[in-house]
Amino acid sequence: MDLSAINPVLLIAALMSAATPILLAAIGELVVERAGVLNLGVEGMMIVGAICGFAVAVETGSPLLGFAGAAVGGALLSLLFAFLTQVTLANQVASGLALTLFGLGLSSLLGQGYVGIKPPRLGDLDLGPLADIPVIGPILFSHDLILYLGLALVAAVWAVLKFTRAGLILRAVGENHDAAHALGYKVVRIRTLAILFGGACAGLGGAYISLIRVPQWTEGMTAGVGWIALALVVFASWKPWRVLLGAYLFGGITQLQLNLQGAGVAIPVEYLAMSPYIITILVLVILSADKSAAPGSLGRSFHASH
Repeated sequence: MDLSAINPVLLIAALMSAATPILLAAIGELVVERAGVLNLGVEGMMIVGAICGFAVAVETGSPLLGFAGAAVGGALLSLLFAFLTQVTLANQVASGLALTLFGLGLSSLLGQGYVGIKPPRLGDLDLGPLADIPVIGPILFSHDLILYLGLALVAAVWAVLKFTRAGLILRAVGENHDAAHALGYKVVRIRTLAILFGGACAGLGGAYISLIRVPQWTEGMTAGVGWIALALVVFASWKPWRVLLGAYLFGGITQLQLNLQGAGVAIPVEYLAMSPYIITILVLVILSADKSAAPGSLGRSFHASH
């Protein structure tokens, strides 16, 4: 066992990258749930985003176009969920589960010709002398554009929900859709836009896995990250900064257990592999002890004539 081989600076920098797919998917799902919609199809939207982003990046040679394609792919799949739940009033839980299964199958079909291909790599941003600052530079200023986009989305979602009229309307729809409708707000339209935003974010998260974390395409490569993002939103009490904390905690422990495995720690690999899930859930359960309630209309269908 050689713990000296673990570099704390590189470990922290790596955890930010490991957390980004979960963070992107979770912040999108947070907006969806704050609008009163429970979309369990995050895993399906992520895997479709992963193959759409991969395919577009390979065909065009541009990773940024790949990420744009992933956002579109995730949003298009979420549009199916929006149609089922907001137009036909189908059950949200059943529709979300069906969306995940459909997404897994669709991605498998779309990805048949892309196995074994290396995608173009998105390089790190050049932030000049900032990246040369000792310790802080490698941790904070040596990452790709999408990682910073994830952080910006957290701040933007927090600011919009807390300080803007649009955020107030979104929260009102999520808390009591009948009251919001009585005040003249278009509940279905607002929820559909929130679902599309969540789908686009999940697609970006999936593409981050296939283009940056594991730059290749394999079936089912999201490996349950969408389910973790779903759980993270609940344990974070529907608060953006707690979602960030939970994602970084999960990413950090994931990287740490990989480093410990590499250092030859005498703990069975199975225990190390499950540790990110257990520790993240324990910490977030403690954080959610303030009993913040879920949005009042979460999971409930709305129709103007009811």
